[in-house]
Amino acid sequence: MTHDEPHQWRTEHLHLAIVAAGVSLWAWNVDTDQFTMDERGFELWGLSWTERVTFEKLSAHIHPADRDRVRAAFAATRVVLGSYETDFRILVGKEVRWIAARGKGEDVGMVGRTMFGIFLDVTGRKQAEEGNELLAGEMSHRVKNLLAIASGLTQITSRSATTTEEMATELTSRLAALGRAHDLVRPLPNGQGDAALLGDLLSVLLAPYDSLGAFEGRIRVAVERCGVGEKAATSLALVVHELATNSLKYGSLSHSEGTLDVSSTSKPDTIILTWLERGGPKIEEPKGLAGYGSKLVQRSVTGALKGKIDYEWSEGGLIATLCVDRSTLLT
Repeated sequence: MTHDEPHQWRTEHLHLAIVAAGVSLWAWNVDTDQFTMDERGFELWGLSWTERVTFEKLSAHIHPADRDRVRAAFAATRVVLGSYETDFRILVGKEVRWIAARGKGEDVGMVGRTMFGIFLDVTGRKQAEEGNELLAGEMSHRVKNLLAIASGLTQITSRSATTTEEMATELTSRLAALGRAHDLVRPLPNGQGDAALLGDLLSVLLAPYDSLGAFEGRIRVAVERCGVGEKAATSLALVVHELATNSLKYGSLSHSEGTLDVSSTSKPDTIILTWLERGGPKIEEPKGLAGYGSKLVQRSVTGALKGKIDYEWSEGGLIATLCVDRSTLLT
């Protein structure tokens, strides 16, 4: 064949193109309901080869949630103008596959009362679409939660600050703590959940306070390896920020030689975090009503974390003990 001669498609060429495209061919006799597929079609449906199968028998393998819709769609194809495409799920054992059925409607191309079309496995595409929808929903959920938290923080900070500059500084610090916490929320291996590691979370949240001192390395974090979920990470970020800010103002971090140790004690269903300050000025238990920062800590611990926090105003410095249920920590 020369370059100028029209290419004549041969049967073997068409077969190779069909195989390369990953499609299967089908034919449906609209009078007898006999359905014929190629070998690829039977493989796609997870069925043993047979010369013919009725459409009614084939549709029994369609996912129950899609079955009536697909039957109605195929019955309506004869009056559909032009091309049509119907996506649906089939069950192959316990596996769910997505199939796209394509053809021509309004009896176009009908030969001997038989309609023709193709099946295409679109499982990968559908899984990607579902993944994108899930991600979009998760992002929307997170944004709404963060906006609600930011609104609450703004109200609390506006009540405790005496100047606009003080309010801006405190609010920016609290929001930054939330941002650092959420940067760490990610999937973890070995079934630890969608979470950050507790040690990583605490280290990142406390890093800015360590660099504000006369020398670095005075904040030490030594906790067990466990995951922290998004909701718990948000609450822990607020708690750690308030404790660290108070320590920087009045506690051990206000002195160049002061230290802070955060450690954990493990129990079967509970993790106990100990916040130990040493080397700071002598402190006394606050008198009167708790400030808004203290109320925020209490609300975060008892509410979102469903735990409790105790304070010991020792001569050497503050000791705060936070008890959290393990299952709550992963939320």
